[in-house]
Amino acid sequence: MNKKINKIDLFKNVKLLILDVDGVLTKGEIIYDSEGREFKVFNVKDGLGIYILSKFGIPIIFLSAKDSEIIRKRAQDLGVSKVIAGILPKESVLENLISEYNVKRDEICFIGDDLIDLGLIEKVGIGVAVNDAISILKKRAKYITKKRGGEGAVREVVDLILKAKKLEDKLELFLKNKI
Repeated sequence: MNKKINKIDLFKNVKLLILDVDGVLTKGEIIYDSEGREFKVFNVKDGLGIYILSKFGIPIIFLSAKDSEIIRKRAQDLGVSKVIAGILPKESVLENLISEYNVKRDEICFIGDDLIDLGLIEKVGIGVAVNDAISILKKRAKYITKKRGGEGAVREVVDLILKAKKLEDKLELFLKNKI
């Protein structure tokens, strides 16, 4: 991790946010009931941050190796631009996303937590590892969150993006439904 880069400056050019799901938007736990139904627990502060960022015009993509209706439902609730699920290696979608969203690599922020995120974290401009990510991912990330996955790590990054883009002042107007 390059400690000389100001963390606010790091996020000022973000035009696309890509999020891993399990271990980033959740604590990495998958719960099954006795009938085999899957449950995931999402952090509401992360959710509000995602919703706000999307309303300020920054597309958000959920990118997961595992496909799940729960992920799609959460994405729909938050106004997420796209869900890409059941995909490995994750970096295989990068060129299509660059083209589809008309962004450069250095304008993409990706948040991950585990080995399957390594290829993508190295290929985007701002690779972020959640605090409880595996050590090799943390070594390759440009930023490591103070918060753990599923416990506000995404909101931490969203807040940094909003601050870097000087959008914090507009939050109050947003909350009053004036934006």
